[in-house]
Amino acid sequence: MRHKRPSSRPVSRSVFGLARLKSAVAACAVLALMPVATVQAGASPDPVQIEILDGGMTKRGTYMGALRLTLDSGWKTYWRAPGDAGIPPRFSWRGSRNIGDVSMTWPAPEVFMTSGYRTIGYHDQLVLPIEITPANPAKPVRIKGRMELGVCKDVCVPSELSFDHRPDPEAGRNPAIVAALASRPYSAQEAGVSSAICSLSPGSYGMRVEAQITMPSAGGEEVAVIEPGTPHLMAGETSTERRGGILLARTEFMPATSNSPTSIDRSRLRITVLGRSHSVDIKGCDAG
Repeated sequence: MRHKRPSSRPVSRSVFGLARLKSAVAACAVLALMPVATVQAGASPDPVQIEILDGGMTKRGTYMGALRLTLDSGWKTYWRAPGDAGIPPRFSWRGSRNIGDVSMTWPAPEVFMTSGYRTIGYHDQLVLPIEITPANPAKPVRIKGRMELGVCKDVCVPSELSFDHRPDPEAGRNPAIVAALASRPYSAQEAGVSSAICSLSPGSYGMRVEAQITMPSAGGEEVAVIEPGTPHLMAGETSTERRGGILLARTEFMPATSNSPTSIDRSRLRITVLGRSHSVDIKGCDAG
């Protein structure tokens, strides 16, 4: 059964500007200098709290769980690609035991305008499903670590959320996790994407990327986000334009540091299209 995805109302901007990117970087730098609010799970007066949800064992022998963030009214936090002036979340699993691999499924985010900048994230609550592969299936798993994130209302502040949990292998299906998994973006196949072609050309400050995606409309004014798939590159704002059955998305990748390599692997590019009726997750694109 196909689950209906929650609708979102994105706002698209058509001009990529280095000045805006610099402003976003400056905003993140200011936030990085602000004091960090350390939040312990379940006991916090801060605008965001965290808890670990159990979802039991899968048929693959993995543990299903989720990080649930609960935000005070009016506060929001950011998606993995936070937009012009957001703060990307970061995770540390230090202190965990018997974890071979952790994979996350991000629910489809919303697009906000914050002080003239486009940001992408969530309000009220985020349930982020995590699937854990034990390093040794015969031994218990312990999930311990922290999540660093930004939360915003009238002001933006960084927070550090600590968690420590031992998954219950006997737990049943958790409705909150099931709902979060159902709200993920469609895959390219589910959304009817017939092709995704990426052209590369030298830009003013890095490498310009133009993606031509042949796909039905995702509804309303679509917003595309192109992620480089490597920490060595940072992406500017993506402009989005619909031409009939083709969606055009353009951005420019720049080195994250002065010593970062600038090569781009098209197979690692990730394009997310956010529309009013649904979102689409496209992994990799062909040369063009």
